[in-house]
Amino acid sequence: MTPDRIEGKWIDLFAEVFARCKVAPGAACAALSESQSRALNVQLAELALHRLGARPFHVVVPTPRQQAPVPIRSTGASVALQGLGPALKALAASTFVADCTLEGLMHAAELPAILKGGARILYISNEHPDVLERLAPSSADEQKVRAGMRRLKGAKLMQVTSAAGTDLKIRLEGARVGGVWGYTEKPGTLSHWPGGLCLCFPRAGSVNGTLVMAPGDHNLTFKRYAESPVRLAIDDDYVTRIEGESLDAELMRAYFAAWEDRDAYAVSH
Repeated sequence: MTPDRIEGKWIDLFAEVFARCKVAPGAACAALSESQSRALNVQLAELALHRLGARPFHVVVPTPRQQAPVPIRSTGASVALQGLGPALKALAASTFVADCTLEGLMHAAELPAILKGGARILYISNEHPDVLERLAPSSADEQKVRAGMRRLKGAKLMQVTSAAGTDLKIRLEGARVGGVWGYTEKPGTLSHWPGGLCLCFPRAGSVNGTLVMAPGDHNLTFKRYAESPVRLAIDDDYVTRIEGESLDAELMRAYFAAWEDRDAYAVSH
């Protein structure tokens, strides 16, 4: 195995993305990580901040013991900070936070307290820099996302269909609309890299129909591609049936059931 090493092109890449976040010379910028973070990304974040003339410092916390009944991935809800007051104060007082935690602060309990201080947060996905390099953000991404957000705000109904049998209807009246494009310039906001999506949170009872995962669809939680169809019946925002006789279907049924919580079956955005 070839060991990871710092590449000049990756320092350039991180600096370019941080510059899109308006990191300025002399700015106090935090590199937030945990003990199991990808060390290469943490180092690149520090070096890129130096290259931009900022004043970086590190906030490092131990990765906590796992509490979930099943593996959790790509949640955007890091539990690494554990409400640690001194760490939160340091992050909130920063101009910019390079978030290198495993899951990211996007849905973390501590996020509001950090953003209230005016910090801009960029969650850097816990991927190898080679992946981040291929998925670097651009101003064109921002324009596409903003256009999608305008369409969502002006729509009343979204209907999703597929040849595999998906027929899902989402009422959009009163939905909260948002979007991210891989960088953020505004104080008190968060984005994530890679990033490029517009989204909405519909009102309660707005999602009904059938969602079919077809072969080749990506299950982000399992980090695997589906090899056989899985059919989800959704009634008033909740998955009520998971149909299929394959390993893919059985894995999904077992994953949902492991939480022993009805909300595990709820849709989100």
